Amino acid sequence: MSASRRVCFTMRLKPERVEDYLAAHATVWPEMLDALRETGWHDYSLFVDRANGLVVGYLETDDFDAAVAGMSSREVNDRWQAGMAEYFAEEAAPDSTMNRLAEYFHLD
Repeated sequence: MSASRRVCFTMRLKPERVEDYLAAHATVWPEMLDALRETGWHDYSLFVDRANGLVVGYLETDDFDAAVAGMSSREVNDRWQAGMAEYFAEEAAPDSTMNRLAEYFHLD
């Protein structure tokens, strides 16, 4: 079993839809939460810079590519992404717009 790795990514919201996006996350569907856990998303957090529409995601996972692929195979994720698409700046499924950042320093 490989060690868990930290992953950070960004995505862009439409500036006028930031508050609506945050409201949509007030109650994430239980089946979506289960799917995330089952596909390897752990210690998952989302942060937002409201003024710039910047979403920053952080998670720990054994294999990020496998975690993303696992979610892409879930019907609940298809429904969730379709609902979230209206909030994002890019005309694509939100989970396909994640810009993964390179970790260059860490302090335990």
